[in-house]
Amino acid sequence: MTSFSALSHLECPRCGATHDADQIIGLCPCGSPLLARYDLPSVTVTPASLADRAPNLWRYHELLPVRSPDNVVTLGEGMTPLLPLPRYGAELGVDRLLMKDEGLIPTGTFKARGAAVGVSRAYEVGVRKIAMPTNGNAGSAWAAYAARAGMEALIAMPIAAPEICRREVTVVGGRLQLIDGLIGDAAAYVREQPGYFDASTLKEPYRIEGKKTMGLEIAEQLNWELPDVIVYPTGGGVGIIGIWKGLLELRELGWISGPLPRLVAVQSTGCAPIVRAWEKGLPESEPWPDAKTVAFGITVPKALGDFLVLQAIAETDGCAVAVDDEDILAEQHKVARMEGSFICPEGAANFAAIRTLRESGWIRADDQVVALNTGAGLKYPETVPLPS
Repeated sequence: MTSFSALSHLECPRCGATHDADQIIGLCPCGSPLLARYDLPSVTVTPASLADRAPNLWRYHELLPVRSPDNVVTLGEGMTPLLPLPRYGAELGVDRLLMKDEGLIPTGTFKARGAAVGVSRAYEVGVRKIAMPTNGNAGSAWAAYAARAGMEALIAMPIAAPEICRREVTVVGGRLQLIDGLIGDAAAYVREQPGYFDASTLKEPYRIEGKKTMGLEIAEQLNWELPDVIVYPTGGGVGIIGIWKGLLELRELGWISGPLPRLVAVQSTGCAPIVRAWEKGLPESEPWPDAKTVAFGITVPKALGDFLVLQAIAETDGCAVAVDDEDILAEQHKVARMEGSFICPEGAANFAAIRTLRESGWIRADDQVVALNTGAGLKYPETVPLPS
């Protein structure tokens, strides 16, 4: 009988070293993020038997790192809808356009996936105090799940972060520290705080495991047939790396076959280090100066896992695209008017990219395209001016 989790060990994707998963650990000594690896041959659950499980991300518990169900910290996250966008898709010239709407998840963004799994596993290995820098949504999610677990949370975010995220951290009892600067400055503050486990993006191994469930769900929701293209707004890059990792695991299990979807990393022209690196053919990005965009969640001048994002794009024949803030806001409003979905700016960036890629022919008219809306537009009220 398969255990609750098939977690085997941690592996460094840069130097190849392996590490015991059952310890409190952050980065590999070489400085790289660590990836969770599983004993996939031991997994006995089948796609058919998943149908009997609860509709949340823990339905894939064999492929998640929490060893005991007693340590699962949950607010009901996962299994968000995969919505056809027929009117808007026709306007774009992409008839088989789908949107996975992460705005309907606890705390209103996809960040709840990483927080659920990251907090659960941290609690399981003995962590009781976490700290992290954030552009807003990750911090509010991790603070909420830490509260659910009875853990302390220190959240450092730029002063320019969305006000609602600050309120979310405060209401669940997290310690909020506002930083005059960008997320890198918030990270520097966190590094100086003693006694906390640093849960920064990819500085612990398990946030990515929660994010990969977006890929698992897309595959299951399409009856284990993969779309042609998956488009993802990319800041720290955990989501796109996670989707790629999850699909590779499904292929190794034999649940899916054929080529993986072409992965598209979308950034703003105000902060596009991944796009610049991809265009130059570089294996990792260079820090982006004076980063600023209305899509605040993807304002990451230099991502720790950039080399993994670029590898995911390359190995799936994908690409990286930067779009203007003006186009981001325009597409946000078009989606709302044509489909009734008030999406976040980061999600809207995907649709601006799809329009560009369709016009260039990179996306074909008959491609099935999945765009991730990573959060609820209601968290960004300033993007919609009130009528005078």
